[in-house]
Amino acid sequence: MRQPVPDPRPVRAEPGEADACGVAGTWVREYLCRPHPELGRSGPVCPYARRALDRGMVWAVTWPDCPADATAMTAIMAECLHWFERSTDPDQALLVLFPRLTAADHGLTIEGVQRRLKPAFVRRGLMIGEFHDGPPDVPGLHNPWFRPLRSPVPLLAVRHMVHSDLPFLQGDPEHLAAYRRFFPLRSSR
Repeated sequence: MRQPVPDPRPVRAEPGEADACGVAGTWVREYLCRPHPELGRSGPVCPYARRALDRGMVWAVTWPDCPADATAMTAIMAECLHWFERSTDPDQALLVLFPRLTAADHGLTIEGVQRRLKPAFVRRGLMIGEFHDGPPDVPGLHNPWFRPLRSPVPLLAVRHMVHSDLPFLQGDPEHLAAYRRFFPLRSSR
């Protein structure tokens, strides 16, 4: 019998919370919402995070067990997608936390599931990101030696696509076509 996905809860980012959601909230506030000396540009690591956090639109769900495999994690993410799509708020973000995953699981599960799901999410106007303490071997846009996707808790993050996501989608014609549906080319008159 499949375990239901727990209800997401708002990330409050209050200092001292020791559970996975509290750790993730501190990470959002202390890492994503702040500049980093290795980022290669000014501004916070994630320009999206501060507005979402300030508006109370960052939600987290902690998956209590280690998913059996990538197929199980994909099913979990499909259920989380249904929850996420009930809101049309453009600032909403959902962190799906997998605190019981080990470092050996990061590549096949967190990174593999993100690669598997990204096309379907992008077609819906959503972005899905992979984060773990490895960190994923995805370079920063402005500093190829910086690894911005480091997090203290393995997680997959879902948010609405924004205009500035183009660099993350250019390498794939299907992703680029989906992006153009949501952000059509503007005339230069």
